[in-house]
Amino acid sequence: MASPSSSQTLTLTLDHLDHDHITTILLLLPFDSIVSFALTCKKFKSLALSESLWELICRRDWGSGTVDLLLATLSENERREFSYRKLYEKVSMLGSLSCRRLICKGGAFPKPRASHSLNLVSDWLVLFGGGCEGGRHLDDTWVAYVGNSRTIPVLTWHHVNSGLPGGRFGHSCTLVGKNSLILFGGINDNGSRLNDTWIGQILYESPYNIKVLWKPLEVGPYAPPPRGAHAACCIGDCMVLVHGGIGLHGMRLGDTWVLDLSGHACWHQMGTADRLAPSPRSGHTLTWVGGTHMAVLFGGRGEGYEVLNDVWLFDVEGLPRWKELKLNLAPEFLNTMPPPRVGHSASLTLGNKILIYGGEDSQRRRKDDFWILDVPVLLQSRAGLRNNTKGIWKQLNLVGESPSFRAFHGACTDLSGRFLYVFGGMVDGYPQLAEANSLRFDGESYQVELILNL
Repeated sequence: MASPSSSQTLTLTLDHLDHDHITTILLLLPFDSIVSFALTCKKFKSLALSESLWELICRRDWGSGTVDLLLATLSENERREFSYRKLYEKVSMLGSLSCRRLICKGGAFPKPRASHSLNLVSDWLVLFGGGCEGGRHLDDTWVAYVGNSRTIPVLTWHHVNSGLPGGRFGHSCTLVGKNSLILFGGINDNGSRLNDTWIGQILYESPYNIKVLWKPLEVGPYAPPPRGAHAACCIGDCMVLVHGGIGLHGMRLGDTWVLDLSGHACWHQMGTADRLAPSPRSGHTLTWVGGTHMAVLFGGRGEGYEVLNDVWLFDVEGLPRWKELKLNLAPEFLNTMPPPRVGHSASLTLGNKILIYGGEDSQRRRKDDFWILDVPVLLQSRAGLRNNTKGIWKQLNLVGESPSFRAFHGACTDLSGRFLYVFGGMVDGYPQLAEANSLRFDGESYQVELILNL
């Protein structure tokens, strides 16, 4: 008598388990493995493809809050055809974006600018500072309500005046928790690098009226050296991670600092046991990926003015340490990762995917491409669940209006991770200008949407 195959043995073993136990097992598996399980036998197909299981998977991987906010963005047609399994598949296989320029109404608008900050706090965009035409560095704060991102055809900007930090560009402004912004450093009108730390408290006077109250944050005598064009992100709800930038005398920095806000605010310089760390740079990005204990650094300009496209991971589990993501650099793989760039944006979108947009190369040629760094695929590769790094990067197609070639713009995602907002930056100059690489400051606003085709 022939012995049963491994798949038959698996089926016989699982056949003795109830549905709740099998569901618990499936929730430990990645997407591909769950789909493969559904093909094991007809009996398990209905369980592995059930809506209840895929709702649990969506909430497991993206968080219940994100899923609920995403559901609020669905159109009536999308709701009629909605399926959690289809949603998860479309997010996993994301390949396209759409873009539209937002119309601004009202009598006042932010000036065109670059190297400013743009954050989304609750349902509001918050814009601060930046450089503008004439070499001025701005100290203004603007807010605009976006609410349900799908239904906002226009923006109305409001100028906010209360306790402003001094004018600067190349600063960092990081959302901590739900209602606080931490602003650090930057470069002022005199070209001086700064290392002051500010907190911006969001005050809700009504559902459609807010204020931003800026005040210096007392951090004690120990702080990072002055810098601008550094990268920063929030770690959890009470820490801000800062790396690199341009320090005194134009020197690129490679140090890593953490601002701990869990008690009395204080800065700590982070060292690593193996001394492995990203090289000094400026104009790069740091993106925190919730649920992974990891921040992702990408690109920037090195101390030899070379432009980079390397990826580094800062892992806060155990001893905090940097680790470089080694990719296959064989010629056939070079077109599967973004070219080197500085002054780009990196935003965490739905499905723990980091969306890279724009920037410029070593010749200061600006870019208009969109790339996805797929963090779940990256983690599977690191865990040995994939044989190679293929699929970690993917270039996305853009449908509709393009936000054009730009660098040093501001960008942030809405709370669902489905929509990206872009404002300002340096863009190509007017056609009548004789210079090949002429520049101008931009003041347009755009909304970019992940195309899910639900």
